[in-house]
Amino acid sequence: MMFDYLKYRIYKRNSFMMTDIQQAFLNCYLSTLNDTERATIPQINAEHFCADEWNANTCASLINTGIKTASCSLRAGYAIEQEPEPVVGQLTVVLDWQQQPVCIIKVIRIEYCQFKDVTPEFAALEGEGDRSYASWRSSHQAFFSQDAHELGISFDEESELILEYFTKVFPQGESVNILLN
Repeated sequence: MMFDYLKYRIYKRNSFMMTDIQQAFLNCYLSTLNDTERATIPQINAEHFCADEWNANTCASLINTGIKTASCSLRAGYAIEQEPEPVVGQLTVVLDWQQQPVCIIKVIRIEYCQFKDVTPEFAALEGEGDRSYASWRSSHQAFFSQDAHELGISFDEESELILEYFTKVFPQGESVNILLN
């Protein structure tokens, strides 16, 4: 079954359009839902995490294995790039650096806080590096400083973040290659 009618509700970073392979992967998941479940999906996107190949592929793997169950972003970036903020129920087709689908996640909780108020518990849920709070702060301070610079804004301890908590919903114990062949 094809569910391309959902394309009108798909939001992508930097005007990215979903490829046929990404859409087919999404359709595999959507075909497991009933009409009511599909109708309640508030938005769908397809993107890789992070700004370089190694980190994007690492994050995709961490998400796919269930180690990474949270992420965060600068809230100001959404307004500047004129993108909708993440919402509970949103689906994301997680891509690797080569833009191949790895898995699909669903946002289950959203929180807002200043960078200085991110907790060690949240940092651990991000699942990156050595999973320590110190490592999280250091790497995210560098990342958000660069991201803010590219957005033309400043970043400091009081910069507001959007914290996303998510769960992997697809595939469950299936190979991506089997699903797309």
